Amino acid sequence: MSDILRVDGISCRFGGLLANNDISFGVEEGAIMGLIGPNGAGKSTLFSIIAGDRRPTAGRLHYAGRDVTGWRPHQAARAGVGRTFQLMRVFGSMTVAENLATAAYLRHRRRRDAQRRAEEVIAEVGLGELADAPAASLTAGWKKRLEMARAVAVEPRLLLLDEVLSGLTPAEANEAVGIVRRLNERGITVLMVEHVMEIIMPLCDRVVVLDHGEKICAGPPAEVVRDPAVIEAYLGREA
Repeated sequence: MSDILRVDGISCRFGGLLANNDISFGVEEGAIMGLIGPNGAGKSTLFSIIAGDRRPTAGRLHYAGRDVTGWRPHQAARAGVGRTFQLMRVFGSMTVAENLATAAYLRHRRRRDAQRRAEEVIAEVGLGELADAPAASLTAGWKKRLEMARAVAVEPRLLLLDEVLSGLTPAEANEAVGIVRRLNERGITVLMVEHVMEIIMPLCDRVVVLDHGEKICAGPPAEVVRDPAVIEAYLGREA
């Protein structure tokens, strides 16, 4: 398959800080790819560029064969990119169902259709018992589930997941992994940003590893975990 997303020589500078330095990789359509690295590796900055929240200092971004460098979040969403946020941004005064219907309005302008889409997503991600609960009352784990569901409600072709597994209990993480697998089996391409390698290595087809703003490794998980640069980045030079 061809790449649905291409990151070509992306750099991003904040004053004297080079957060991303000449990063290139592709995300094959239909794949699950992990973007990992230690804290401060530059994952969030690159993720923000892909999602349209930040413009790169240099390089180009291509999506579905188009140059989309510098696009804005609403343009990304309309083009079929759904995303979650590391710092959860649920609409606390709304119910779970209302949160999802709000996202579904991107594709469905009639209220009835948006509500129907919300009901479909609620069933798909296992939020049925909480459909009428205020989002503010959910635990952190369920808010992460709602974040994922809201991104799915926009009917994405590419789903960007920003640390949706981090901080979950083992049971919650296993359930979330199952949801990601099912979404991918439906044809949704997934790019996951995580810093915990053990969680996503069994899930991903390929992994890109960042450290200090640079790509240090990319490939199948089994190869990445044996790469000396990756071992040093996570465990230190002595390891």
